[in-house]
Amino acid sequence: MKIFPAIDIKDKKCVRLVKGDFDNKTEYDMSPVEQAEKYKEHGFENLHVVDLDGALTGETVNIDIIEKIVSKFDLKIEIGGGIRNFESIQKYIDTGVEKVILGSAAIKDKNFLKKACQKFPEKIALGLDAKDGYLSVSGWKENSNLKTLDFLKDVNDYGASRLIYTDINRDGMKLSPNFDETENVANNSNCPIIISGGVSSINDIRKAREIGNKNIEGIIIGKAIYDGDIKLEELAKEIYA
Repeated sequence: MKIFPAIDIKDKKCVRLVKGDFDNKTEYDMSPVEQAEKYKEHGFENLHVVDLDGALTGETVNIDIIEKIVSKFDLKIEIGGGIRNFESIQKYIDTGVEKVILGSAAIKDKNFLKKACQKFPEKIALGLDAKDGYLSVSGWKENSNLKTLDFLKDVNDYGASRLIYTDINRDGMKLSPNFDETENVANNSNCPIIISGGVSSINDIRKAREIGNKNIEGIIIGKAIYDGDIKLEELAKEIYA
């Protein structure tokens, strides 16, 4: 199972939000590049990055930081946050990221998702952020009134190469991921799933592995690392477990 330490970037700093709330954020001392270096030094190969400035503006605000991380550390990065057009996707791919995550733009315009998957094969990941079974968009400020599984059924054959499923009620709360719903999504998805939201301890990593669902590709860990609930040395042992 792939382990994705997370970096959320806001104003050039590493931050973590609670349930996606920009008014409920914690800033951390290290820069995104310094944090990426720590991950690299501990043997991690994958990285989940969200440009929160991009999510607010729809622009590739922190692409210079992404470029620096890719060039210095050769990490496999999946990047999301306000990516709404082909130009932005191309810019990120040109920096060398592994996957570009489409969220709100894909949910609001399924045709954009379909064309992106065709234009950039194996590069598009679909980010589905759900609350009580319904998808949320626009930085989680809007409920789309779309049921997660109904939307997934509609776009399953478009060619997304990865699906990141986040339970908003768990995100930043360290209450453990919603494993049951994630497995339900995995069983209905044509592409591999990444678990996101709520990881609280090393036991959550082990539980994800014990589920034994071959369509669950990996898990994202954010706040629990920054707050010290999970030590990087301990997490690194799980990479090849």
